[in-house]
Amino acid sequence: MRILLVTHYYAPEFGAPQRRWSALIQRFIAAGHQVTVAAPVPHYPSGRPTPQQSRDHRVGAVERGGHGETVLRTAYLPHRSDIGTRTADHVVAAADSLRRLLRRFTRPDARPDVVIATAPAIPSLLVGRVLALHWKVPLVAEMRDAWPDLVTHVGPAGAVPVELAHAASPAPLRKGLGLLIGYAKGAVHHTVTHRQQGAQTVVTTTGRFAEVLRERGIAEPQVVRNGTDLDGVHPQVDHAPGDHPELRCLYLGNMGRSQGLDTLVRAAARLREQGVPIEVRMIGHGVEATALAALAHELDAPVQVLPRIEHSDVEEQYAWADTVVVSLRGWAPFAWTVPSKLYELLATRRHVTALLDGEAAEVVREAGAGDVLAPQDEDALVRLWGRLAADRSLAAVRDSGRAWVAEHADDDVLAARYLGMLEDVVRGNAMEGRTAGA
Repeated sequence: MRILLVTHYYAPEFGAPQRRWSALIQRFIAAGHQVTVAAPVPHYPSGRPTPQQSRDHRVGAVERGGHGETVLRTAYLPHRSDIGTRTADHVVAAADSLRRLLRRFTRPDARPDVVIATAPAIPSLLVGRVLALHWKVPLVAEMRDAWPDLVTHVGPAGAVPVELAHAASPAPLRKGLGLLIGYAKGAVHHTVTHRQQGAQTVVTTTGRFAEVLRERGIAEPQVVRNGTDLDGVHPQVDHAPGDHPELRCLYLGNMGRSQGLDTLVRAAARLREQGVPIEVRMIGHGVEATALAALAHELDAPVQVLPRIEHSDVEEQYAWADTVVVSLRGWAPFAWTVPSKLYELLATRRHVTALLDGEAAEVVREAGAGDVLAPQDEDALVRLWGRLAADRSLAAVRDSGRAWVAEHADDDVLAARYLGMLEDVVRGNAMEGRTAGA
């Protein structure tokens, strides 16, 4: 089977989409399939390639990926962290990928048997649909997390982002901006749902979002979770009694608006004031990192905000911790999502402090992996970490989380499920072609 993946995020970048597709493609190729990936020159997360990436990757280059896949590098647009320049980057990359792929696959016998287009970025879905229609092959639209709901979620109707609310006075202008933003986001939502409905199969990473898609008219969405490689995650052990007096709490991942991490800083500051020995490490990158460090300084909280580290250094941090944290705000679409990092945390055997709702909370409870609190519940977090600090046995390692991953979210299991689905889609398309030609 010849597989084409259209994506905006790919190795050697680090991130959840990149890790997912590296794991899947490694196993697709090991099973004897051919994979071509169309992706821009690496430029995540900064919006620009590093000097090394600029030397190693060129627009238009055809590379051999780390697992034997063919990678076609497309154009990109340097961008900042705002949604406007990032969306422009997505559009530029998508347009260039469409042009280059149409030129690359001119011979019918060399064309892909199936096209997978994955969002984010949303323009990739349009490219996938155009190519699939042009080549008369099936399209698989993969919706990582609750897309487009996360990008179109604005809370109460007509709400205006804070940065615009400050800039947009008087009140009539604020109201006008609210209506304009609401209209634009509604249009995005309608467009993406239409693109989903144009695919032979829609893949999502959670069961709850699959239910939402069914309600929107998507027939039989498939669920292939994010996952982790159990062989690549070292199971942790308990610290020796008296090894350290403080409770060690680790957050490792994105520090954006979605995570609500100020709750951790405020809880740690309150516990310090109560005389509870505690240390919090927050490691990663994101638009909120600077603000979190400033808040920790202002509150004199026992919190370190540290830059992103290489994946090879992650195990050292897991070994340091007593509990690992996963956190999302209480926004409605997050009830349908599961942070991809959660599966790796479960595999470490460490106690999980989960400030989550919805399916992600259900995973932690089902796995018996730790304690689940309501999103951004600062009081509950103070009480929980106080108990763990007083009785470290409550944060003892447990095998149940790793066992849950082995059954539900191991990369080998997920890749086999994905391949089976792709083979069914290709087989069904071939049968339809024979019927139409009869």
